[in-house]
Amino acid sequence: MTNSHTNNIAYAPVTLDFVTISVEFCSFLERSESIQQADWIKTLLRILPLLYVKATLLPTVETLNDDYLETFVNEQDYLYVTNKVSSMVGEHDVYLDVFVEDMKYSDRPVSSFISEDVADIYQDIRNFVSVYQVGLEENMINALKVCTDNFRLFWGQKLVNVLRPLHAIVYKPDNDIIFDSNNGEEDDSWD
Repeated sequence: MTNSHTNNIAYAPVTLDFVTISVEFCSFLERSESIQQADWIKTLLRILPLLYVKATLLPTVETLNDDYLETFVNEQDYLYVTNKVSSMVGEHDVYLDVFVEDMKYSDRPVSSFISEDVADIYQDIRNFVSVYQVGLEENMINALKVCTDNFRLFWGQKLVNVLRPLHAIVYKPDNDIIFDSNNGEEDDSWD
């Protein structure tokens, strides 16, 4: 790393920490190998708070230029993640969301989907990570700006919202998905 990198926000330790957990988040969602449902849900429940914390530590970033940033996530990628999350959380995919603008004007609960919210988060994070993988410094800074802005305005709230239903899947006593409290392992109902 050159000396100019040490003073650059694109290579700051706080940014690289965010990049690291972002890569882990994307890799986790993109893996196609078989993983137990309980392990998958628990892992997602552990990664999301880390992603949130690392995003809150990012500094304010100024855009270097108004160039259009390439997007890497296409509809097929988005649908793959949506379907994967939906299949893992099953019937628990839908949850009531009280932090949506429409709720102010509705006398009915507003439903959201864990799968769609996680896919929305993934889309922003994957686009960000992909720009970093290309390695053009100016684009990296612009991608960081877009990602932090979107965190503050969009996906940060979605991330916090999905933690509640994911937590309920794992820890709610009357849930049909049962986790054995002995050594943190699941019971046989996962087979």
